Amino acid sequence: MKVAKFGGSSLSNAAQIQKVSAIVKNDKDIKTIIVSAPGKRHDEDIKVTDMLISLWQSKVSNIGTEDILSDILKRYASIIEDLSIDHSLIDDFESILRNYLETIHDQALLLDALKSRGEDFNARLISNYLNTLGIHAKYVSPKEAGITVTDTPANARLIPESYDEINKLKDYTEDVLVIPGFYGIAENGNIVTFARGGSDITGAIIARGIKADIYENYTDESHIYAAHPGIIDDPYKIEEITYREMRELAYAGFGIFHDEALEPLYQEKIPVMIRNTNAPHIEGTKIVPERTLDPNVPVIGFSCDEGFTSISLHKYLLNKEIGFTRRILQILEDYRISYEHMPSGIDDISIIMRSSQFDNNDSLDKIIEEINTQLQPEWIEVEEDLSLLFIVGLGMARQVGTVSRVTGALAEEKVNIRMMNQGSTEYSMMFAIKTEDHVPAIKALFKQFF
Repeated sequence: MKVAKFGGSSLSNAAQIQKVSAIVKNDKDIKTIIVSAPGKRHDEDIKVTDMLISLWQSKVSNIGTEDILSDILKRYASIIEDLSIDHSLIDDFESILRNYLETIHDQALLLDALKSRGEDFNARLISNYLNTLGIHAKYVSPKEAGITVTDTPANARLIPESYDEINKLKDYTEDVLVIPGFYGIAENGNIVTFARGGSDITGAIIARGIKADIYENYTDESHIYAAHPGIIDDPYKIEEITYREMRELAYAGFGIFHDEALEPLYQEKIPVMIRNTNAPHIEGTKIVPERTLDPNVPVIGFSCDEGFTSISLHKYLLNKEIGFTRRILQILEDYRISYEHMPSGIDDISIIMRSSQFDNNDSLDKIIEEINTQLQPEWIEVEEDLSLLFIVGLGMARQVGTVSRVTGALAEEKVNIRMMNQGSTEYSMMFAIKTEDHVPAIKALFKQFF
């Protein structure tokens, strides 16, 4: 029994939806599909989700919504016409969007409600089309599916008790269930979205809930690569990778799979197969609980994520001062700032955070002021425009000299390491570098290890 999730590039137009329908029709093991909103049809195109966000921006800015609303409806109308399915769907879509614009007055709730329609409308029209092909398909809303989430706009979390309700989806007799990704329903009835890319999260939740044998994630790539193919020509194709390794790489920018989506699958040890909608015969990268290690490939991949800020401070005998770290973390908590890494020495400590948390406010300056006042360090330094470079591979723990190879390769390209951190498990190393060194660093490491 399979759960298959299809991304935006797989559903961007009628031709792509026909490919998806052929995959579903030819694989009787696919019992449930999770669909994203239509993605880009070409490089200059706009994703439907971004169009819906523009609709929200037009509404809250009072600059008129008719033009963008018309563009959204035309996008779906073109798909419906090309698939020759019930055109009254467009009237339903327009009615739903206008109702939200008129009746939801909380801006955050309105944004989530509008964003969610990209997936929802696509699920409705895809289930309609599958039925015209003789496939008994049923559109199932997240409410019907039992996806109950926290009322935290744009950052929904599944309420664990929901899995009992989701498991009941196995009782449906239809050939295929079609469920929109990206959102759930709060206990008060609000529509709440997961983080961006959240259709992966929906797919993983459903796979775990019905205890699927495998979760297939369809994109426009067959494999996960050891490095970004936009930086490295013909990079190493990863055939098998563990949840732990994938989690590290996904966290640091491997966009093919949302990092939060791994947790539900990990809990039930459900394997994930990456597949390409345009080449469905290829068995792509498989994400598994454990894998056989190749001694010749200690590192499985590199990723680098931009947009970080570090706060570093020095105080003599810092290690003797009880509660020092706790007080730093309390200051961050007071300003609702989460941190990513905290390398430290006996007299020094650094806190690395995502810079986006400081956008459009002066919280960074206030945090620095609080630290100076409460902790009185000898000096404090803020460094912005950092990237975090990750080197990942279970095989690293079994080989001597990996750190030397990494630092040597970076030194040869004159990439300055601002700080580094390695977990006790030894399958992941993090290096903070200047963002301008992102591409040279990846190229240097790929040359060294592959």
